[in-house]
Amino acid sequence: MTAEIVAAILFAVLTLYAVLGGADFGGGLWDLLAGGDERGRAPRRLIDEAITPVWEANHVWLVFALVIFWTAFPTAFADVMTTLALPLWLAVFGVVLRGAGFAFRKEVEGLPSELLLGATFAFSSLLTPFFMGTVVGAVATGRVPLHAQHTSLGAWTNPTSLVIGALFVAVCAYLAAVYLVVETVRRDEHRHEGYFRRRAALASVVAGALSLAALAELHHSNHTLYRHLTGRALPLVLLAAVCGAVVLVLIGLGRSRGLRPLAALGVAAIVWGWGVAQNPTLLPGTGLTLANGSAPHGSLVALIAVSIAAFLLVGPSFLVLFRLHGRQLLQSEGSP
Repeated sequence: MTAEIVAAILFAVLTLYAVLGGADFGGGLWDLLAGGDERGRAPRRLIDEAITPVWEANHVWLVFALVIFWTAFPTAFADVMTTLALPLWLAVFGVVLRGAGFAFRKEVEGLPSELLLGATFAFSSLLTPFFMGTVVGAVATGRVPLHAQHTSLGAWTNPTSLVIGALFVAVCAYLAAVYLVVETVRRDEHRHEGYFRRRAALASVVAGALSLAALAELHHSNHTLYRHLTGRALPLVLLAAVCGAVVLVLIGLGRSRGLRPLAALGVAAIVWGWGVAQNPTLLPGTGLTLANGSAPHGSLVALIAVSIAAFLLVGPSFLVLFRLHGRQLLQSEGSP
């Protein structure tokens, strides 16, 4: 039971990173696709102002997830980090490059330097969620062996992993566009509202299509997981589909109320759907489960206590941060 509680905490943290950090990555994708310097200046300004106060804070959840994973499930952690070292390091490298590009592009002088750092931020925002998705795909399809001794290219370059990688990018773009629609409404920037509504609708359709493609791929690559997704996890899968459909309808109707929570709920349903479908297996195809692959009971109890304390400390801080941001009290220097 203790291991199940820790696993639930881990998925709660992953959910927070997906719905908060994922939107930051998606903002980088829309920055990349905004167009030339003149045409893309206004959308980039809005993206920059929306991300600046929160982008570093959102990575707290990634740190939490890694600490919980290696402390509570050390065998699975070691095997994942060994087998999938290349995409994981590429994702981490992307996080670092993205942060450097985003932070320094506002400080440098000269168009070439601004373009170089802007491109670094944008491309890293595309590549990082892709590689994270391929890691999830490799785990979900049972490509991570027990007691792994070396990295494996085929573990994360199979069709299922690549589709899930593309799905991660599309979901990040979807979250960012939906959140930015609400941001434009709050600021009364009606011209940009239509701009991001069109992109939110496009990302919603693409994410939905890739979700179906990933499900179809799992039917061949891990039929057990597919059966659980369409069985005991089906309510969560349907919840994600309904949330996506409602968001798409609201976007088409020009409504903004409820868009953010509905989009976040849909993505959360996807994360928890995977968790419910795979439970209690840690690494599909290996026999490693929550029961035989977790840390000693005392370590798990300590981890639960520390996690509760961390949520009590960090949670209110995040609420204050987002409230101040929502009231536009955290504008960067030079912002109107």
